Amino acid sequence: MAVPPHPNQKTPTATYRVQVRPGFDLDATAGIADYLADLGVSHLYSAPLLTATPGSAHGYDVVDHRAVNPELGGEAGRQRLLRALRDKRLGLVVDIVPNHAGVAVPPANPAWWDVLRRGRSSAYADWFDIDWDRGRLLLPVLADTPDALDDLKVVDGELRYHEHRFPIADGTGDGSAREVHDRQHYELVSWRRGDAELTYRRFFAVSDLAGLRVEDPAVFAATHELILRWAAAGEVDGIRVDHPDGLRDPGGYLTRLREAAPQAWLVVEKILEYGEELPDWPVDGTTGYDALAAVTGLFVDPDAEGDFTVLDTRLVGRPTSWENLTHDTKLAAATRLLAAELTRLAALAPEVPTERARAALAELAAAFAVYRGYPPHGARHLAAARSEAGRRRPDLTTALDAVTRRLRDPDDELAQRFPQFTGAVMAKGVEDTAFYRWSRFVALNEVGGSPAHFGVPPAEFHRFATARQVRWPASMTTVSTHDTKRGEDVRARLAVLSELPQRWGEQVTAWMAYAPLPDPAFAHLLWQTAVGAWPIERERLHAYVEKAAREASTSTSWADPDPAFEQAMHAVVDAMYDDPSLNDELTEFAAAITPAGRSNSLGQKLVQLTMPGVPDTYQGTELWDNSLVDPDNRRPVDFSVRREMLARLDGGWRPPVDDSGAAKLLVVSRTLRLRRTHPELFSGYRPVPAHGPEGRYAMAFDRGGAITVATRLPLGLARAGGWCDTVLSLPVNEVKDLFTGRVYSGGETSLADLLADYPVALLAPPTASVEAAR
Repeated sequence: MAVPPHPNQKTPTATYRVQVRPGFDLDATAGIADYLADLGVSHLYSAPLLTATPGSAHGYDVVDHRAVNPELGGEAGRQRLLRALRDKRLGLVVDIVPNHAGVAVPPANPAWWDVLRRGRSSAYADWFDIDWDRGRLLLPVLADTPDALDDLKVVDGELRYHEHRFPIADGTGDGSAREVHDRQHYELVSWRRGDAELTYRRFFAVSDLAGLRVEDPAVFAATHELILRWAAAGEVDGIRVDHPDGLRDPGGYLTRLREAAPQAWLVVEKILEYGEELPDWPVDGTTGYDALAAVTGLFVDPDAEGDFTVLDTRLVGRPTSWENLTHDTKLAAATRLLAAELTRLAALAPEVPTERARAALAELAAAFAVYRGYPPHGARHLAAARSEAGRRRPDLTTALDAVTRRLRDPDDELAQRFPQFTGAVMAKGVEDTAFYRWSRFVALNEVGGSPAHFGVPPAEFHRFATARQVRWPASMTTVSTHDTKRGEDVRARLAVLSELPQRWGEQVTAWMAYAPLPDPAFAHLLWQTAVGAWPIERERLHAYVEKAAREASTSTSWADPDPAFEQAMHAVVDAMYDDPSLNDELTEFAAAITPAGRSNSLGQKLVQLTMPGVPDTYQGTELWDNSLVDPDNRRPVDFSVRREMLARLDGGWRPPVDDSGAAKLLVVSRTLRLRRTHPELFSGYRPVPAHGPEGRYAMAFDRGGAITVATRLPLGLARAGGWCDTVLSLPVNEVKDLFTGRVYSGGETSLADLLADYPVALLAPPTASVEAAR
């Protein structure tokens, strides 16, 4: 069970995520405090604030844990932000990064610089997860040419390689640059050797992010001192923990963090696979990917799965097994991208021949069904992985048995490190590869989701929400983050395709024939993305397809781009804009599904904002948002437009569901205000049944006085002729819809009347509704 909240804990009623960055710093964030208060949130939810790599656009590459990032405005900027938030009675939730630190610019990271200079004798040598027994610390920064070190120079007592700077150990600075380099505690190597030979743990396969050993109390204390000081002073109400799966002992870490910040609302970026439960950690819940998967699936028609499977098979030319695809992509991640980490693990099992140990560990990781196992359920996942690995590789039986025995011992270092490996394998193999390869229906290819699980029927959602209310009532909910593969409104529009699989199949087949691409699976992803985000600026779509194709690593890749394929791919994108007939068809198709997509957008937003948990709104998504994957979803937000629109709504304007997105802002603001002013109306969960011929198209639940009503599968509803005689059984005497202002008596209420203006309604006692509209 979740740990009961501290008596003095102030759990947010709703958060608003801001990507605080050099282009939108602490003062700019302070400048929107009034808007956030008017919108209805209780807390600002900020990106990391500590000093990051110079120029960092995200802040997850912290280089100095002792200070606020000067590029954000430093401590003075933080104080100004706090004053602005307090003036509007808003709290602050901060993002922290315990797993890794930024090392791309060594001089910017004092601890890393000292380690490079002094090696194992550095006071910071134990901060980083370095395998010192394998020799010098390898730094993959050189060009992949035999003579790369010829460009090395000694300048001002440092080694310089182009823009890169490195320290020189005391007493080793005489001689040529090559001679000086050969005396250092580190060795500069080709960038291509990073994945295979590095001697320090990384964040996934990112060599610029070195793993921290926060399991060491001294490292924990040093890297958390500032954040915990803020929490103790009441300047931070909540903490979001980035990537706990990368830690050696997440449960132990979170216990220490909870003890150090007992009053904080504490959520973890834990990615749960379908059906997986959050471990009984001393936290308030996750950052919401489990909720995202359930909410997205609610607006997808499960009946279309067979049609999309047939379409995918026809387009690709063969059937695709999600299970086999993800096994292969995870195995490739384990043996290639994460080869250095695999080598380190295999060395911990000297009783098994090295190559057999590598193969066995890689197969186990590829067969692991979740990111990582935790006691007591970890044994079950390990047993299942052992069985599957043995089925695929019976020739490895002896090695699999040997390493599995070691992995069952919680005190064994191999058993402690292996879960860090499986999490990285899952992330790189599935999120960052398979999600870009399997394009059967890309609305489901989302962090925390399962593309093989096609849609979420209302009964399943009700079970999920009921369980959340019991176990994790303060867990975060979301439908967009900086890590989502597509923005919430793009997914909502793509969900419409599940209601017209035959029409979509005919259309995409024609487009792929007219503008062919030698990779049909990727072409299907490209066309779905274009339809979901259209109209989208040409340069944004070009940037997206390049990233997506290289992540897929089938026809091109980051390490070895294929110019011919990428040229053909970009030519298809250009044809979408420059070929008049193609542009007309794409525009017409996107326009045809947009009204149903907006219905889905409003429905999923209302469900997410009102379901059990603490709802987060990602910056800018209170209006229509067609963002794609990072960095597209970090684009600047025009808050002036949102302010003006909110003021009009507060003046009595009731907008249509049109291009402006004002209807979405109406839903967001009125819902968040109700949650803030009347949290008691959101203290339970009970499904509200719809009776009548079209009841399957209604989604309704009562949170303890606030009743959510949303339309799902809007095209199916339209084909059925509308709501007809379908009614909702309201459990109260009188309620008012926050979006239209209409009052309804209890009992049987016509859905045709209730949803005449908007595809959603939020019902509450009339007095509470009036307060929320202010």
